[in-house]
Amino acid sequence: MRVMVLVKATRDSEAGVLPGAQLLAEMGRYNEELVQAGVLLAGDGLKPSSCGARMRFSGASRSVVDGPFAETKELVAGYWLWQVRSMDEAIEWLRRCPNPHPEDCELEIRPVYEAADFGAALTPEESEREQRLRDTLAARTP
Repeated sequence: MRVMVLVKATRDSEAGVLPGAQLLAEMGRYNEELVQAGVLLAGDGLKPSSCGARMRFSGASRSVVDGPFAETKELVAGYWLWQVRSMDEAIEWLRRCPNPHPEDCELEIRPVYEAADFGAALTPEESEREQRLRDTLAARTP
């Protein structure tokens, strides 16, 4: 199963405070463990919401809202995409994670939908299209 681990933002991460050398080294070692175990598929830190924007959808209408966004606890500061056997395995990996922020923070693990989750709504044609897109993306990855 694939899971996404969401690193929640903190007041410092939203202020653009970057991690120090020690935390970068700890996270680097942790990421190496994830790669060596075949767990890590992708992951990155995100710049503060002041560098971002949101798109609001209302029917056919679209409007852009520029950051920053007020509720820090609802924002994401980074993510990992993992391949694990179960949610329990993901939780065990997360227990080993260094605190990704110098202050208290929260991480969230959420399963990623797989094609089988959509049942009959995912037609064979759409399933084939999805596989072609995945193959194209895989071919681009160095």
